[in-house]
Amino acid sequence: MQKPRTTLFMLMSFDGKISTGIGKGLDFDKDLPNIKGIKEGLNQYYELEQKTDIVSFNSGKVMAKIGVNTPKNPIKNIKQVSFVLVDNKSHLNKQGIINLTNNLKRLYLVTTNNNHPAYKLNLENLDIIKYQKKVDFKNLFLKLKDKYSIKRMTIQSGGTLNSKLIRDGLINRVSIVIAPCLIGGKKTSTIMDGDSLKDKTELKHIKSLKLLKVNKLKNSYLQLTYKINN
Repeated sequence: MQKPRTTLFMLMSFDGKISTGIGKGLDFDKDLPNIKGIKEGLNQYYELEQKTDIVSFNSGKVMAKIGVNTPKNPIKNIKQVSFVLVDNKSHLNKQGIINLTNNLKRLYLVTTNNNHPAYKLNLENLDIIKYQKKVDFKNLFLKLKDKYSIKRMTIQSGGTLNSKLIRDGLINRVSIVIAPCLIGGKKTSTIMDGDSLKDKTELKHIKSLKLLKVNKLKNSYLQLTYKINN
């Protein structure tokens, strides 16, 4: 299958969490900089993030959570980078889409929502990729390669979408930065959520990994890179 070469790049706690909890406002980017023993080495993750692919795959939900719909939009002047965003429930509003397109090379918005606010905007660097009832991710990744010439892409979506992409064999590698902390919480999102396996016939969905690199960082942080055996 001809698709972009993809890497899941995430920051997680030692116990696999990608958020500090489920409460409103709880978020790695907001909370970890304030926790002693974690904040000291956190900047290494953001430095590594700057070296990822020039196309980033994420969700509108994550973008809304970090504030792209507000005047304090954190996505600032990265004109060399393009985003592929899945947004079926219109987490992005008009202002969010304008904020993104003003600061990105290109925005590819993937949606099943006929009433998405993106349709009301005529922006030169906005492409809307429409699906009917649900997004066909295998078809989407083929389209990103064949139609839009995207050869490499970094995945930074939430646990549920990560699970879908991994189980569909659409991610080639994982590059994980482990923060030196334990968070816990049964409902707190992990690097890979989605539906739990229910019987032995579903064990085929478990992906084995081949370790490619161990990068020992400062302040007890660690970066692990694996190939996914699809």
